[in-house]
Amino acid sequence: MTCLELPHEEKIKQHRLVFWLALEEWAVENAPDSFFLWNVEPTVIFGRNQDMEAEINIPYCREHGIRMYRRKSGGGAVYADLGNLMISYITDCPDVNTAFERYLSSLADALRGMGFDAVRTENNDVLAGGRKVSGNACYATKTGCIVHGTLLYDTDFAEMEHALTPSKEKLESKGIKSVRQRVANLKSLGTELDFDELKAKLIHYFCKDSETLTINQLEKVCEIEKTYLDENFIKYGRRN
Repeated sequence: MTCLELPHEEKIKQHRLVFWLALEEWAVENAPDSFFLWNVEPTVIFGRNQDMEAEINIPYCREHGIRMYRRKSGGGAVYADLGNLMISYITDCPDVNTAFERYLSSLADALRGMGFDAVRTENNDVLAGGRKVSGNACYATKTGCIVHGTLLYDTDFAEMEHALTPSKEKLESKGIKSVRQRVANLKSLGTELDFDELKAKLIHYFCKDSETLTINQLEKVCEIEKTYLDENFIKYGRRN
């Protein structure tokens, strides 16, 4: 795979989460079999079919400056912050199940190579130490599949619990009492890797080469980003 990189002047910016989702859309059309890593200021991202009021503590997020966006893939609501490494895996494989299988197996293998007892689950998660360290979603386009997911390194779980509001029934069905009970940060599992070392090892594992986007390409990404900012799409999953 090719590691997509931003020009230096763009790397130092703190882009919105939906910029990276737009980059995924651009990549699946123009740079298949690519991979990139990113992280964002505190944000909640929720699935295309979810009721945001049922999944997110909206008043808390607004009060504490936590952004809220809808994505075009399915799955549950996810909290992201600067301690949460986000992974984008773009492939021209047209089949969601195959794309998921390749990615999840590779991610678990990469983490095992770093000393974690990582395993994938049937729910498209990756566990280490028996707790969830990565959640993932995938959707197909006309040209391939976009797989994206989280990798918890040093996420603020207190903020995560405040921002997300999964139903009591959903938690009890999994035999857990809180969001925090089912997740773990890699940093807490005894690793000596710092955040940048983790990123470097993942890029080395997944990528054979790299490519820096041009200004013209970035302009096209920004046009796609606008589709995620439509209020009707954020609230209801549809656009004007």
